Amino acid sequence: MSKDLSVPPEIPKEDSRPKWDNKFQYILSCIGFAVGLGNLWRFPYLCQIHGGGVGSWMVSVLVSLYYNTVLTWVMWYFINSFQEPLPWSACPLNENRTGFNEECYRSTAVNYFWYRKTLNITPNVTESGTLQWWLILCLAACWAIVYLCTIRGIETTGKAIYVTAIFPYLVLTIFLIHGLTLPGATDGLAYLFTPNLNTLKNPRVWLDAATQIFFSLSLAFGGLIAFSSYNSPKNDCEKDAVTVAIVNSMTSLYASIPVFSVLGFKATTGYWDCLDRNIISIINEFDLPEESIMRENYTAWISFLNSSHPEKIAGLKLKSCDLQEFLDQSVSGTGLVFIIFTQAIILMPGSRAWAILFFIMLFCLGLSSMFGNIEGVFTPLLELRIISKTIRKELLSGIICLICFIIALCFTLGSGSYWIDIFDSYAGTVPLLVIAFFEVIGVAYVYKIKRFSKDVKWMTGRKPNLYWQITWRFISPLLLLIVFLAFVALQIQKPSSYAAWNPKYEGFPMKEEKVYPPWVLAICVLLAVLPCVFVPLVALFNLIKQMCRSKDTSFIQPEVFSCQEANCNFCHPKESIPIVSVCKKK
Repeated sequence: MSKDLSVPPEIPKEDSRPKWDNKFQYILSCIGFAVGLGNLWRFPYLCQIHGGGVGSWMVSVLVSLYYNTVLTWVMWYFINSFQEPLPWSACPLNENRTGFNEECYRSTAVNYFWYRKTLNITPNVTESGTLQWWLILCLAACWAIVYLCTIRGIETTGKAIYVTAIFPYLVLTIFLIHGLTLPGATDGLAYLFTPNLNTLKNPRVWLDAATQIFFSLSLAFGGLIAFSSYNSPKNDCEKDAVTVAIVNSMTSLYASIPVFSVLGFKATTGYWDCLDRNIISIINEFDLPEESIMRENYTAWISFLNSSHPEKIAGLKLKSCDLQEFLDQSVSGTGLVFIIFTQAIILMPGSRAWAILFFIMLFCLGLSSMFGNIEGVFTPLLELRIISKTIRKELLSGIICLICFIIALCFTLGSGSYWIDIFDSYAGTVPLLVIAFFEVIGVAYVYKIKRFSKDVKWMTGRKPNLYWQITWRFISPLLLLIVFLAFVALQIQKPSSYAAWNPKYEGFPMKEEKVYPPWVLAICVLLAVLPCVFVPLVALFNLIKQMCRSKDTSFIQPEVFSCQEANCNFCHPKESIPIVSVCKKK
């Protein structure tokens, strides 16, 4: 009996795949994946370094999990010292102030806790150091949590997302309300919302804005495609895409308000401390009554003493106290979260409770992003028949998490912080731009916009308007190409370098700028190129495969059957060929 070639073998039934419980669960999963740590620390940082102004303006699996590892360690350390002062609020007592304690006294308690107690960082990337057992335990705990949440794909992540995606918004709202009551909050918000139009002349501003939006939406990771594949075929995908994009952008703005409120509070506190130290020095030097010089009349006193006793004032070597300078102290990523923001939390009343809320919020942000990253690997392995469908989902999830855990062990070394920056800068930037570029080109010029528009019309009931078609054909590919070329050009202009925490550096506690050695640069290039080459390689493989089939006379082309002949729910209303191959012939 001849085999029916009209249908690919072992085609699953449409109902065999899991579905979202409801539309809100799907949207929440997409938002949880898109809204991550970058919205909290990258967007405010870009606003800050470019002079404020939100009008002029995103990370991979290993990066998210690395930060979750550190968060777990900080929380674990915190719980173990629950009855003591916060571990990052003061330097260890040592009369001689030698060794590591000297490192603390020369910088700050928060810096010391982060770089020495948490990371135990080496002075450069070439010194690997040893595996930090506390980070390994936290890394294992993080991956265990990820495994439990993704053990059966969206069947489990769909439940966990209600907590991991909603809880950060609740905490941000609490921080917003509390932050607005702090002294200096208005100065921080004024700094955020006051645009510096001169910065728009700087091409770097536009490049930073473009890359921030691109990476913030978690494009080209595969997670959004995987999530969308579990929707009903008749789905308003246009509305979903616009909703996720708007919520993601508004979240960046919403998160910036409490962040800048707290940064304004920290800047004001630092400004007041600077004034108080100067006031004490002046009162002691001139033997003035206490409270004769206050913060309010400090400027008047300085002007008077500068004119009457200029030599004495010059001899005091008073520090220049300028609130704007404190507001301009910019830092991104871990520096913003684990150093600057932590320093501000210490100064808040009830700092312990605020610390718990803040770090749990960060953990949830990273965890919800991980769901999409894992699903982006999990779904293709099952649906593209790369592995047998007989493998249980629980086993597949476990293998994925175990492999990622083993790879991430390199980040628990003493040099792990440098390597996470390398992965973030090279594996998480250029490859995503290249993959997204090929995705747009593939849809617009290989699959063709006309066919794609018909698919969208069949799904949503309306044809994409002229704006979408022009964007897909010209604007998106052009912008991606410009951002890619600009990014590469900026990398070529200056040697690739990194900031090292080196207590022996003469400018310490400032970080020492070092150039990557050749072997590290080779790894950087490999990380950037390796993910990209799979696109042309797979295309070439399929082309050769098709050419070989066309030359094989024994190969029989599958029979093309119409929608009327097939038990298919995926057919164009005006075309006779099913859209996808999950149709089953009657």
